[in-house]
Amino acid sequence: MWSQAHTQESQPQGLVMGQLSLHWLPGPHAASRLGSPCPSFMPSPCRLISRTEGLCAQNTWTQTNIPFLQNVLNNQQFLAGIVDTQFIDENPDLFQLRPAQNRAQKLLHYLGHVMVNGPTTPIPVKTNPSPMDPIVPTVPIGPPPSGFRDILLQEGPEGFARAVRNHQGLLLMDTTFRDAHQSLLATRVRTHDLKKIAPYVAHNFSKLFSIENWGGATFDVAMRFLYECPWRRLQELRELIPNIPFQMLLRGANAVGYTNYPDNVVFKFCEVAKENGMDVFRVFDSLNYLPNLLLGMEAVGSAGGVVEAAISYTGDVADPSRTKYSLQYYMGLAEELVRAGTHILCIKDMAGLLKPAACTMLVGALRDRFPDLPLHIHTHDTSGAGVATMLACAQAGADVVDVAADAMSGMTSQPSMGALVACTQGTPLETGVPLERVFDYSEYWEGTRGLYAAFDCTATMKSGNSDVYENEIPGGQYTNLHFQAHSMGLGSRFKEVKKAYVEANQMLGDLIKVTPSSKIVGDLAQFMVQNGLTRAVAEAQAEELSFPRSVVEFLQGYIGIPHGGFPEPLRSKVLKDLPRVEGRPGASLPPLDLQALEKELTERHGEEMTPEDVLSAAIYPDVFSSFKDFTATFGPLDSLNTRLFLQGPKIAEEFEVELERGKTLHIKALAITDLNRTGQRQVFFELNGQLRSILVKDTQAMKEMHFHPKALKDVKGQIGAPMPGKVIDIKVEAGAKVAKGQPLCVLSAMKMETVVTSPMEGTIRKIHVTKDMILEGDDLILEIE
Repeated sequence: MWSQAHTQESQPQGLVMGQLSLHWLPGPHAASRLGSPCPSFMPSPCRLISRTEGLCAQNTWTQTNIPFLQNVLNNQQFLAGIVDTQFIDENPDLFQLRPAQNRAQKLLHYLGHVMVNGPTTPIPVKTNPSPMDPIVPTVPIGPPPSGFRDILLQEGPEGFARAVRNHQGLLLMDTTFRDAHQSLLATRVRTHDLKKIAPYVAHNFSKLFSIENWGGATFDVAMRFLYECPWRRLQELRELIPNIPFQMLLRGANAVGYTNYPDNVVFKFCEVAKENGMDVFRVFDSLNYLPNLLLGMEAVGSAGGVVEAAISYTGDVADPSRTKYSLQYYMGLAEELVRAGTHILCIKDMAGLLKPAACTMLVGALRDRFPDLPLHIHTHDTSGAGVATMLACAQAGADVVDVAADAMSGMTSQPSMGALVACTQGTPLETGVPLERVFDYSEYWEGTRGLYAAFDCTATMKSGNSDVYENEIPGGQYTNLHFQAHSMGLGSRFKEVKKAYVEANQMLGDLIKVTPSSKIVGDLAQFMVQNGLTRAVAEAQAEELSFPRSVVEFLQGYIGIPHGGFPEPLRSKVLKDLPRVEGRPGASLPPLDLQALEKELTERHGEEMTPEDVLSAAIYPDVFSSFKDFTATFGPLDSLNTRLFLQGPKIAEEFEVELERGKTLHIKALAITDLNRTGQRQVFFELNGQLRSILVKDTQAMKEMHFHPKALKDVKGQIGAPMPGKVIDIKVEAGAKVAKGQPLCVLSAMKMETVVTSPMEGTIRKIHVTKDMILEGDDLILEIE
């Protein structure tokens, strides 16, 4: 029988069904829309025909007849062959037409675009995905064994915390689904590849404390670069792993964003995350700013989640010369978090600075002070000392430590799961995780990692690096910073960027560096290298420079108050008359009208919005809007395997795409034509045996056809782009008068935004850029006279 996919996903121009011939006739009433039916309605195999006789234009046909015929073909009365000439009159629901999803055409459009223009997600190094598919280990039939989530569901957060503290042996959190790939692969792992291994994890790692699979950078990267819904990832993984607690990273009052949001947004976000299957919320603040931390903790507690308050660690408590972040500082912060009601206390060592001697001091002091509180320790293995650090923490009294699958561990990721499991076997710290299962798990991730070779930190980083003790770059930022440097043309100067990171950190007052404060330091470091600035020069010229927006907003107080206060006189020089935020930034923000936002989004995108959609838009309005526009044009990309998603098919390659169970597209890439006069190429496919073609703009060719002038440094008033990037906002118009220091436009490169300001007073003579234009360094933006 003809596959449903053919009727739903193809766009035939006519349809013949056995002895039944259906034709479109004009008419306002349902009963008059079909010509006289033949005596027999018995279903039979369908065939597509290319005739257009008796039909209206294909666009109208697609929008009307196809949904109607789908309803006919799905009608049980019709399928049973027990209908008569009154069939249509007696079934008015046949005309309740669902809009055609047109998924096949959208997929071909995406594949054609990638074949012509290359990957839609920025690629840091030109390396092809591995041609080998990862090996998915076998999974037994039946439900997975019970795990710690069963305890959580039965006894609630308090009972769960007691069970963790009373557990004999060391518990592990697996970060492979989140922090490991954020740290090693620039957060690019798709839900498609996580779902493949999820059933194996559920069946073989039920002894895990939790799986970290959400939050942090995964939320915006999912929409921004992978074109998938982060909420759907959570929903699908929850269905596949019902027995192990899920854990996420919540940036306190920043939720999963880079700035503060109205309190009701943070509370609603935690509520909806809990409803979608999130269990443990690791709440931190990038500055350890207590008001932001407490807001996040309260939101999680109100939602019924497990509160895991985290102290972000920097410095070295074992070094008496490092006085700013001392043992007393951390103990005082821990007292506040315990008093606020945290269920679990976490030490978040985001750069891998925690050394074994410091572990013994810090974890030992916390265990003595809070004997009944579970302690959870997080680190990165950038220096190579991660396994030693985690063993020292466990021996000092930690209950849970973070690890990653062997093939996704080490360097900027977490320590090796297999190493911790093996090192604790036969000791009081034994994990209960079967070592042989770790081997199969690692083999899958070794193959999967090959698919993301273009994002792998090993393209430039060949080993762990102890210089992290100097530059203090967080593991989760390291590869993204390197990636960002490549996109700005600084890939060969990354050593300079790391040195500048140290200077930028000191300029800003020696910050605790974790998202978003680490991004602020990284943005400033790259700005300094891009413009050839030392710390001394940058501080001396601070009043004249167009610092990255993130730096300016930090100095305004938009993410909170750093320990020790803001750096002066730098702050006053940069801000001049700009407003400053006093106290917790979110406290002064009015509640967001989520219902009004839902209505606005529904009208804008022409479809119903879920609570999840509304929250995505509330936190990332521009990213969500671009995501919806992209997926409306190109979806559903989650049905493509990763190789096709990144590279598209080769000419003559045949493949199948399963849209859903029972609906499979058979596709073959046939040819790409030469460039036409409008800068387009035609890409030909065979879809389910039918010839299809897609017109695709060749963006590189269009760029070569358009020559953008450069700003001449010796011509006063010509303003050039300080870095490669995309124009996201133009603040002025031709003819407008501008003052010195007035914003002219905003450029963005890999989440780093830079406001280009006027170096002089004058009048805008001509603007040479438009919104969304991609610029190279020194491209002329505008002229001032």
